[in-house]
Amino acid sequence: MSKFILSGFADEIDNDLSLQISEMNRHGIGYIEARGINGKNIGDYTVEEILEVKKQLDEGGIKVSALGSPFGKINIKDDFEPHFEKFKNGVELAKALGTKYIRAFSFFFTDDTSLEEYRDEVIARVKKMVDYATEHGIIYLHENEKGIYGDTAERCLDILKTIDSPNLRATFDPANFVQCKEDTLEAYDMLKDYIEYMHIKDARYSDDAVVPAGMGDGNVKALLTKLKEDGYEGFVSLEPHLGHFDGLDDLELEADFSDMEQAGPKTFAIAVAALKGIIEELK
Repeated sequence: MSKFILSGFADEIDNDLSLQISEMNRHGIGYIEARGINGKNIGDYTVEEILEVKKQLDEGGIKVSALGSPFGKINIKDDFEPHFEKFKNGVELAKALGTKYIRAFSFFFTDDTSLEEYRDEVIARVKKMVDYATEHGIIYLHENEKGIYGDTAERCLDILKTIDSPNLRATFDPANFVQCKEDTLEAYDMLKDYIEYMHIKDARYSDDAVVPAGMGDGNVKALLTKLKEDGYEGFVSLEPHLGHFDGLDDLELEADFSDMEQAGPKTFAIAVAALKGIIEELK
């Protein structure tokens, strides 16, 4: 028996929280993955500020599936200690928002930086964050992301197996694997024992373009089928990237979005319809 719980990055609707809430309610989605709220990245909030956000979410009947954080999304050569201090605050934010999940990464590499040389440093940094999260009952969800150490399934598995903690799990993003020229079904088979959270984003091999779920090379329907067969019970979180939105340039450091149309309620609605259509076909 499987259960898909819909969530999404509502900042791709608008940076205004009240509009995020109203649109998610309109789509019948009871959760958001908190990333950009009122024009501010979730990692930059204080606990006092986030309690006001939580109050507004509660009034709107919306819960938080995960902290869509930027942690682990700095260069491996950058100073880690200030970043770790922000992560510790992020743990408190997650607790205040009532979620046990923090989506995070495993550090950016430049073309002249050796993955092998810094592999142990990646493991040490991620482990330090995972250990701290564990102390506070929080789960570090490592997302595969182009340009970081854990961008391929093999290196994601390296991190997960080496640290070997129940508080380190995987967020699986099909589009990001496509943009790394990985086969998403092979990646799933490699990582399935660790997958605890799904991002719904699709892309094409030919030009790396992000497209609605089911219209690219990410095998979204096949992946959801596998998850259902494997008894997955958890979040499937929409991260459409079908249009430009505030904060996108900071999230996707290597991409040029100058020709991309503006994101908003309409592009998000397209993404919702595509995902719901796939889920309906699986019934």
